[in-house]
Amino acid sequence: MKESRELLERLGYASTDLRDLPTSTKTFPDGAQYRIELPSTEGPIALEKMLKEIDRYGLTIHRISQGSGIMLLTDDEIKQMCELTAKRGMELSLFVGPRGTWDISAGPLTSAGKTQGLRHEGADQLVYAMEDLKRGANLGLRGALIADEGLLLLTKEMKKQGHLPEDFVIKVSVQMGSANPVSVKLMQDLGADTYNVPPALTLAKLASIRQSIDIPIDLYVEVPDNFGGFLRYYEIPEIIRVLAPVYIKFGLRNHPDVYPSGKQWEATNISLVQERVHRAALGIQMIERYCPEAKTSKLGTKDLGIPTLVSSPIV
Repeated sequence: MKESRELLERLGYASTDLRDLPTSTKTFPDGAQYRIELPSTEGPIALEKMLKEIDRYGLTIHRISQGSGIMLLTDDEIKQMCELTAKRGMELSLFVGPRGTWDISAGPLTSAGKTQGLRHEGADQLVYAMEDLKRGANLGLRGALIADEGLLLLTKEMKKQGHLPEDFVIKVSVQMGSANPVSVKLMQDLGADTYNVPPALTLAKLASIRQSIDIPIDLYVEVPDNFGGFLRYYEIPEIIRVLAPVYIKFGLRNHPDVYPSGKQWEATNISLVQERVHRAALGIQMIERYCPEAKTSKLGTKDLGIPTLVSSPIV
């Protein structure tokens, strides 16, 4: 093993799971160690209800994300979500719409094919996803979730060629599944601005990833059932210390599969986002109780993917 570990070290990667859990010296550009993300906010009505609940608890939430996809939102709905978050200086991240599980292929739905995740099948789906990204950007969106390595590389090229704004934040979904220092560093090199790690990794494994990358890590501390359904609230202080810069992400256990969402799920979506804010309040109290010295970002911070309401058209 010595030779293999030495090779990893020469290449700049951690060569073992870091069981001593070293303190991360990395931060967000503003010096913050952590930010808060609330996922699965399916549309402007759910977002409005979520924001009211955030105000009721007096919380600072940095990123709102959504899973159903850009293509299932009208232009007006996207503009409304952009306006609601931009006014508060919050990041908005919407998933690209087309994906393997929504195509006519049965592959991603089989037990063996689930490793395909939400990757795009064929060239047409890549084009559709690129169109989703451009449409969102034209409507003011400045952040999106993706789950395909090919599309990730294309976003890098789209920024270079002016098809996406340079400040457009590419968040790699937990569905990508890369789980070691080398594979996550590859995602960074391909163009990821933040990376959602698999939520079942131990802190030692996550520490080895942190030592090998510079981009923020996104980590569920309450995990939807299809990813394990576990709760890591008491680990939050150590997660911040070891993994900074990190987005602390509050999913929900016992969360029904509402994707793709729509009017038929509206009442459920509202109750889900309200409870997700409650969970975030519990997590933030953990931070205040056990690591009050941990630094967080102010809303409106420059590197957040805050929507713009006066963007010039993107080619």
